[in-house]
Parts: sequence; structure tokens; C-alpha cells
Amino acid sequence: MNYIPRIIDDELKNKLNVTGAVLVRGPKWCGKTTSAKQIAKSVLEMQNPDLQENYLELANLKPSLLLEGDKPRLIDEWQLAPRLWNAVRYDVDRTGLTKQYILTGSSVPVEDDTLHSGVGRFSFVTMKPMTLYESGDSNGKISLKELLDGKRGIDGIKTDLNYEKIAYVLCRGGWPNTLELSSSDALLVAKNYIDALINSDISRVDGVKRNANLALLILRAYARSISTINSDKSLFLDVRANNQEVSDKTIGDYLGVLKKLYIIEDIPAWSPNIRSKTSIRTSAKKSFIDPSLAVAALGITPEELIMDPKTYGLLFENLVNRDLSVYSKAIGGSLSHYRDRFGLECDNVIHFDNGKYALVEIKLGGDKILEAESHLLKLEKLIDANEYLHQPEFMMIITGTEMAYTLPSGVLVVPIGCLRN
Repeated sequence: MNYIPRIIDDELKNKLNVTGAVLVRGPKWCGKTTSAKQIAKSVLEMQNPDLQENYLELANLKPSLLLEGDKPRLIDEWQLAPRLWNAVRYDVDRTGLTKQYILTGSSVPVEDDTLHSGVGRFSFVTMKPMTLYESGDSNGKISLKELLDGKRGIDGIKTDLNYEKIAYVLCRGGWPNTLELSSSDALLVAKNYIDALINSDISRVDGVKRNANLALLILRAYARSISTINSDKSLFLDVRANNQEVSDKTIGDYLGVLKKLYIIEDIPAWSPNIRSKTSIRTSAKKSFIDPSLAVAALGITPEELIMDPKTYGLLFENLVNRDLSVYSKAIGGSLSHYRDRFGLECDNVIHFDNGKYALVEIKLGGDKILEAESHLLKLEKLIDANEYLHQPEFMMIITGTEMAYTLPSGVLVVPIGCLRN
């Protein structure tokens, strides 16, 4: 399989130019090792079954031996031998050189007071599964960076990624190996991921034995809360509807492990000074690292998703969140969301390093575009009345439709099948 260029490639190279080591974090199977191997001059694969026992013993006895090799040296799944962290840190300190090590990891290691922070020696890159642009499903004719730079001539740009095709790519997910498989086989990848997660990974991450059935119940409850700011209390009640004996503490423990494994993540709330502090909801929005994992946990097919517009809409929002977080990060941005107790909401706020920001609503179908425009214009009016906030750089509705255009209000309507960084 030829290498598929990834959006984080430039970030990885740039950070390696200025620090001695880079840690690439993210879920299994998202392509961390493959991307790192494009830069590395030597590789240490900690998961190699023939050599793992020797590697682990050396990591305890003399970890410096494992660091020998041409630089930059890739240490894959470093968290299997946490002492390698301090060994890399020491070697970077000793040499003072950049471009020495790339570490990859699909879980956060068990907390250990002996592990130094790595500040000044390490930089960090987070990798997610492929965006639609990386997988070739988005034609990329509309650039987020160009929109930020004021180039907004989008009217009439089209995509062939329609309602049915989006359902398929959402269920397939952004896992690189799916691109070589048949459509039916590709849909099994996320299911296999969930099986491995609940039967193995969720216990191996810290050596604590956990129940596979309970893990699946929690994943399903979380999937039913996807793209919402539902409280953890409501999620706990959902789980206990099927397991009355489980405690809040236990459910919280499982959720914490799922975050350590980069399965679920929070989208933080934006709390600008445009309403009283008691009016703005500060709860994070629930999200999977890839919507296919939610689909697999729920056990639904693309055909079933197409026939359930409500669930489809929430999962589509998760799909957009995945892609938009990658696109915005590549140009110095980050995501949050806005919601207040008066019902005013904004699905995403993109914050850029230069202080600019954009407001984004997400709607699967064209019938909700005017409603989304109304939300954006109401929020813009609130912002306009506040002397401490400047206006958004642009406002955009990301859709599952097939043509881009600009509304008379200036709000941009952009199909997800046209978008890139």
C-alpha cells in the first residue's frame, strides 16, 4: 500500500526540527507508526512478539541500549516500557540535539511519579483517524485556511458525497487499512476495534481487569449521548438501566480509561462574556475520536442509519467535529462549542492563534440550513452588542448536502465533501 500523506506530517516534521523528541499520540490503527516511519531512520517496535520480552528486560536493566540506532529513532508503543521516557529525556539533555526520537503511543501510561514531564525536551502531536479529505472522500475544493484569509468565492462548488455515501464513510471510519478493503469488509474494522477494546485493551492499559459487557454498555450509553452536553448523571442512569448494581465511581473509571485509550474526547465549552455567567452552559460536548466507533458500539448499519435521521444527524456532527478539529489544528486553530440556557447554540467555535475566530453550525440536511443561519445571526448580534468581543471572521454551516453557496446574510454553506484544511 502506498503511503497516504497525512495532515499532521508537516506538524510532526516542524516539531522535530525544534525539539529532541516528539510524542505522537492517538488511537490504535489511525496511522501513527506509518507516518512516523516516513521520517525515522531506525525503528524499535516494542510490540514485536519475538523480541518484546528482551526489550522489556533491557528497558529495566539498561534502557540506553534500546536507544542505539540512526536518528531520528522511532520507538513504537513506548508506553509498554515507561522507563524509556526518562532514558530519551536524559539522552536529549545530554546531546542537546534536535531530531533524535519519535515516540508513538495508543494509550496514556499508568501514572508514575518517576516520569519527568519532558518540558523543553519533548513536543507533542495528536493524531486522529483520517479526515474525509485524507481518505479521498472530500474533494478539498474549499480550504478552511483560505476562508480565514478572506477567499470566500465558494458559490457553485459541488461534491458527489451525498446522503447515502456519507452514511457509508461515517460507518467505515477513518482507519487507513479500510481503503484497501471491500465495502463490506471495511465496515468490519470498527466492529473488530470495539471487540478488541472491550475484551483486551480496556484491561491491559493499566493491568486492572474490567468487565467486557459493562464496557460495551458504557460505550453504547456514551454513543447515545454523542454530540450532546448531557450530564454524566444521565449517562450513568442510562448504564444502570441495564446494570443496576454498577456504581458511579466504576462507570467514571471506565470512562477515564476510554479517554486514556483515545476512544472518547470532550469538546470544551466557549464561555465568552456576552451573557451572565449563570446563563452559559459550561459542560463539554461528548465525542468519539471517530464516529465509526459509536456506530460499532450501537451495532447499526449504514442502511439503518439512513432510515434514522435523528441518530444520523448526531453522528454526522461527530464526523464533522473529527475533520474540523484536524483541519483547524493544521492552521493554528482549536474547537469549542457554545450553548446557553435560552436555547441559543453554536455547534463549533474555531479559535485561531491570531485571535480570530469563526462560528460554525452543523446540519446534515438542507432543510435545517435556515434554522442554523438563525442561530448564527442571533449569536452574532449578541457579540456585536458586547464592547469586549470582536466579530467572527466568518460564519459557516457545514452540511451533508452537495453544493456550496453563500446566503444573503453572508453565512457560508459548505458541504463536508468539499472541505479541507
